[in-house]
Amino acid sequence: MKKNRSLERMEHAGGRLDKKFYEHELSRLHFELVKMQYWVKHTSARVVLLFEGRDAAGKGGVIKRIMEPLNPRGVRLVALGKPSDTERTQWYFQRYVAHLPSAGEIVIFDRSWYNRAVVERVMGFCTEEEYWEFLVSCPDFERMLVRSGILLLKYWLSVSDAEQERRFQERASNPMKLWKLSEVDIQAREKWVEFSKAKDVMMEHTDIPEARWHQVDGDDKLRARLNCIRHILEQVPYEDVLPEPVRLAPRPKPDIHYLRPPRHAHLIVPDYYAETAARAA
Repeated sequence: MKKNRSLERMEHAGGRLDKKFYEHELSRLHFELVKMQYWVKHTSARVVLLFEGRDAAGKGGVIKRIMEPLNPRGVRLVALGKPSDTERTQWYFQRYVAHLPSAGEIVIFDRSWYNRAVVERVMGFCTEEEYWEFLVSCPDFERMLVRSGILLLKYWLSVSDAEQERRFQERASNPMKLWKLSEVDIQAREKWVEFSKAKDVMMEHTDIPEARWHQVDGDDKLRARLNCIRHILEQVPYEDVLPEPVRLAPRPKPDIHYLRPPRHAHLIVPDYYAETAARAA
């Protein structure tokens, strides 16, 4: 029996997805994401995609691939920093509520209100009372969101200890990736077990029927991206409402009486790569 070609490529790549297969499948899923966004706008749906997980688990890569093909006017990324002095005095969920989607909009949270359940808990940024109040309140908060008509999808990206350490070392030695390694990340690196415990308690209290947690294995970044996007597409009940292709009328003829200013009257950015293009031609 002949093996599937894509399977052969995976085996050749040591169990990880072949790059060509990944790019082909990502292109297909991107087209489906575009169809989904048209449906969201057409039906005035409100979608929240929430991403949590260990540091260096690949949340940013997944989010980037989700947003790439979408119309930025209909999708927003929310990645909040630490709360201000004023926000610390507010109801905990208040600053997140301000970023929830309007009709026809998709909002992606790169970390969310679950900061309190894991990062703040492990790093000691909240009190014991605040922590347990969150675990009690969060399910009710999310039930309110779902009852209001919001489609809430929660994803936890997992990564093994060894793979996380490999990615940390890569970030630490690469100036292009060093910005990804925050002071909190460095401190949290020593607290693998504490983060595991906090995640398990969080799941126990907040994995509710109305808003389940979906866990993604992130050791293979390419596979994690495809799996996550495909799962999102399966959870959103979108239909094909793509508009018909636009037929453009012939362009109007130029105004022969209008004389444009000479090119040298403007500051033109130099073509730094003219010679490179010429050699490649």
